[in-house]
Formats: sequence, C-alpha cells, structure tokens
Amino acid sequence: MALIVMKFGGTSVANVERIKNVARQAIAKKKAGNDVVLVASAMAGVTDKLIGYLNELTPDHNLREYDQMVSTGETSNVPLIAQAIISAGEAAESFTGVQAGIQTNNSHSKARVVRIDTANLKRALGEGKICVVAGFQGYDPASGNITTLGRGGSDTTAVALAAALKADKCEIYTDVDGVYTADPRIVKDAKKLDVISHEEMLELASLGAKVLVSRCVELGMTHDIDIMVLSSLEDKQGTLVTSKLGGRNMENLVISGITSDKNQAKIVVSGLPDKVGTASKLFTELADANINIDVIVQNATRNELSDISFTVQKNELVRAKNVCDVAANRVGAKVHADENIAKVSIVGVGITSNVGVAATMFRVLAEHAINIQMISTSDIKISCVIDEKFAEVAVRSLHDAFITGK
Repeated sequence: MALIVMKFGGTSVANVERIKNVARQAIAKKKAGNDVVLVASAMAGVTDKLIGYLNELTPDHNLREYDQMVSTGETSNVPLIAQAIISAGEAAESFTGVQAGIQTNNSHSKARVVRIDTANLKRALGEGKICVVAGFQGYDPASGNITTLGRGGSDTTAVALAAALKADKCEIYTDVDGVYTADPRIVKDAKKLDVISHEEMLELASLGAKVLVSRCVELGMTHDIDIMVLSSLEDKQGTLVTSKLGGRNMENLVISGITSDKNQAKIVVSGLPDKVGTASKLFTELADANINIDVIVQNATRNELSDISFTVQKNELVRAKNVCDVAANRVGAKVHADENIAKVSIVGVGITSNVGVAATMFRVLAEHAINIQMISTSDIKISCVIDEKFAEVAVRSLHDAFITGK
C-alpha cells in the first residue's frame, strides 16, 4: 500500500462542484489501494479578499493578526472537502495546521516549518480515513499562535507532509497541466516539460514561475522527494520534478524556461559612506526586520560615497523603505523606491559554461529598446531587472531566441 500526498490549489476547490471533483479524485486513489493525505488551499480569491480588507485599514498591518485572519480561508475549506468525501461514501477527517501537528518558527506571514508531529494523521490513516489538511498554516509551539507559510504555502505544506510521513508520491494539482518553458498566457507556443530537475525548478519558482513555490521545491530537493505537477481539471500527463534526470548531458546548454516576476520593487540608497561595514549594517537591519533581499548592486561614486540598490517583494516595500529611511538619516543618505519594475530570467543547465548566453540575452533586450537596470547570475540562471511595462515583450522575445529559435 502506497501513501500519496495530493495537493489542490484554490482554483481546484473554487466552488462546490470542483470540491466534489477533488473528492472523487481522492476517493479513486483510496480505492486503488493507497493511503491518501489531501492538502487544500482556500477557495480561489478568498485569501486576496481577506488581505484586501486588512489593506483598507492599513498597509502596515500587524503580522500576527494577518496570520490569524488569512488562515481562516483554508480552515473553512477543508471541512467542506472532508464532508464531500464522506457524502460520497468514504471515510475522511479534516485537520487544521495545529491539528496536523505542523510546528513552525514565529516568523508571521512567512513562517518556516520546524517539525511535524504526525501522530494525529497516522492515527486517522490507520483508521482508513482520507486526511484532509489545511495548507498554508501551522503554529508556533512557543506562543501557541497560528502562523502562515507565505503565499503558495499549501505547496510547502504538501511536500513537508510528504517528507514527514515518508510518502511514496507527492502530487501537486493545479489549474495548468504541468511546467512550461514560459507562461502560456504570455507565450502561445510555450512547451510543456515532461521532466525538470529540482535545481532548475527552484530557480524558475524563485524567479516568478507560478506553478510551484520555491520553498516546496527546496524541501523536495533536500528530502529527495519527486513532485508531480498535474491538472486537477484534465486527465493529462504532467511534469515530474526530480533529482533523477536519467543522464541528461550537463555539458549541453538546455534552457528550461523564461520567467518574469512583476511582484518586485527596487530600493536605491544613495550617498552612503564608501567604507567597510556600511553594507553590513544596512542589510543586518533589514534581516532583523525579517525582510528578504534579492538582487543587490553596489556602485562606488565620487567623494567616497556609494549607492546600494536591491530588490524586495512588493508586499515588503513599505517596511523595507522604513528601515532604509532610518539607516539613511543617520549618515545623510537618500532613499528612493520604485514599484514599477520586473525581473526577467532565463534558466537552464550549462549557462555559465556556454559562451555568448549573456550576450544573446542582452542583445535581444536591446533590440526591443529595453534598458537593463540590474543583473544577477548563478550557475543556471541570468536575471535582469527592467521596467515593468516591458516584462511580457521581454519574455516573448527571449523565448523566441532561446527556445523556439525564431
């Protein structure tokens, strides 16, 4: 008997009919002789609506109260799914993050899973029940507070449970039928990938691909868990995310995808003293505020001053700018924020060992009069920060250059 973790996103459980469809899929897995743990998101749009209410009050809301409120979307949805399974004649039990034993640190709005006490889930599985677990949420055992794992956190919940329960499969069901070389809504001839490595998927996820969140891929890579991305609405072959690529030639350039991320903002701190420790102090204060930093560029200027530019997620811009304003005021520097940016990236094995990849990317952007504001590279990706209004043009033109060969 295999243990399968199935995760369904918000569009898959957006209404009663879709919930019944999810129930049928879970029951089919159970009748095939498997133990089943089903992880579910809130209904599509519910979390955004709740966040909208908070933002109407203030964009600088209390993060404990944020977690307390947005977690209710999943909490109210999993009993509906469990009841749909029960009404169809199969045993089921719903679990909040607390009841499922998902323990996290105390970083509200983006908590990290510390451990999972699986006793309650194993008890229900032993009773022959399908376990329906609220994604996206856990709790801090020190305070007892509810925490959430960040947007897309239900993916993280599913892979974390698969690791803790030593599941045989982790299947992520979405409104698309796999991982594509680009967003099919932007690039009409984007190609679906049959298989992709954890490393490449991690880059794609962290750079704006919306199929999986980066943290769930990190967990899959760390615990060597294969993740299958499938459509919840169509019976089609999906994409396998795995460490077992079957001998794909790492010496050849293989571009796996082109992504864009509009959920980015840029902060420029200009006129900082160009001396040892300046950057350390600034980024330590940002880290103490629990703010994640992405692309960083430092430029030395005249008169022993320097400028530091970096990107953050848009929802952290207000807090990041507040931290930078305090730091800048101490030394007479200035802070400028820009929300109208996007990050476009190419991802693939062999990028750094193949001559001319960066040159081709920069040439393609130049041909479309797209100015590059910042550049970041790794062994398997090149990212450029550009004006947000050019994001889709950049993705299409780079896809033509690197994948379809136009």
